[in-house]
Amino acid sequence: MKKWIWILLICSNTTLAAEHSVSAIIDTRLSHTQGIDSYANGGLGKFRFDEGNQLSLAQAGLTYKVDWENPLSAQVTANGYIDGTRDGIGLTEAFIKYRGLPLDNGLRLHAKLGLMYPSISLENIATAWSSPYTLSYSAINSWLGEEFRHLGAELTLERLGKFHSSKHDFSVSAAIFQNNDTVGAMLAWHGWTISSRQTLSHETLPLSNMPSLDGGSLDEQARDSAPFIELDNRFGYHVHAKWKIKGKGDFFFGYYDNNADTTIVKNGQYTWLTQFYHAGMRFRLPYKIELISQFINGDTLMQSPQAIDVVNNEYQSAFLLLSRRWDKHRITMRVEHFDVTDNDLTPDDDNNEKGQALTASYQYRLLKNWFIQAEYNYLDSTRPARIEQNLPSTLTEQQYQLATRWYF
Repeated sequence: MKKWIWILLICSNTTLAAEHSVSAIIDTRLSHTQGIDSYANGGLGKFRFDEGNQLSLAQAGLTYKVDWENPLSAQVTANGYIDGTRDGIGLTEAFIKYRGLPLDNGLRLHAKLGLMYPSISLENIATAWSSPYTLSYSAINSWLGEEFRHLGAELTLERLGKFHSSKHDFSVSAAIFQNNDTVGAMLAWHGWTISSRQTLSHETLPLSNMPSLDGGSLDEQARDSAPFIELDNRFGYHVHAKWKIKGKGDFFFGYYDNNADTTIVKNGQYTWLTQFYHAGMRFRLPYKIELISQFINGDTLMQSPQAIDVVNNEYQSAFLLLSRRWDKHRITMRVEHFDVTDNDLTPDDDNNEKGQALTASYQYRLLKNWFIQAEYNYLDSTRPARIEQNLPSTLTEQQYQLATRWYF
């Protein structure tokens, strides 16, 4: 992966006239969590922070962009954390982008090449993949931030409605990628989470103290999952379509498949075949209320080298978010549901899970780019595997957060 990132940076070194810009976010946060040890620290808690009080640099994100006097541009994003869990700094995205001029018939081509998120999130649209709505992401986008980043290329064909006296724009996109062969492991072994941490490109993710890892069915599995590695040299793909209504909102639908060969294991890292459909909408309601909703449904499979199912899960999650901004204020409410269904026969690895969550967030703008934000998170989940670690199967967790966020 490092080789590819250096190639991108070298390719962006050009003598063409260019515009350079830097944007950043500094998110300092005080949190109080009522729950158990965080998933981010190898626990089975659903929130980012461990139980108790925490003062943290929750995100220090920096994005550098260069726009040349041609259709090409480049972007590099880094994030850093001092959160008492896994302090660190590193790259989260680095890509080159092509944005063509529209033809007379309104068609236009876009392309991206490099290290990037799949084009799915409707929440994380601010600087350094932060969310302007809430401090903690939905379960869907928390999973994207933890296990998804790939090295690949994406091509988009867009039809602009203004060339046809229409308010409707349509686009279709197709991406091929590598370096996402273990995606699904963390969803299986700690389940859905409500988080605000993006995994850095060089990081590995700790697994919980599952009995199956110590002489059980998962004894050959490494104690950390490496989310952004290539094991089988096969390409995955992601296709999606979008319909945008000018001044109203947009709708999209897509399908993701990492196309992994599930018989391969290297250095304790197994390939996971992970596939899902996703749909979403963003719409403007009366009284300047913004509605965002997303849904995901799919499955993930991990096998032994003898092609025997070890983990075979179905999963789904959905959320509905309502947000209203006026003057210096923004109020956001989000409700969501998630579950995982374990379909395999592995006796010491129960991945079944069901839960729901509620988030209420209030933001106040002190200055043009300086905000304070207060948030409450409630999450109720049932996960039988917690019993194996002397934890309750059914658990209610709550989190209170107060943040100051500076964008520049």
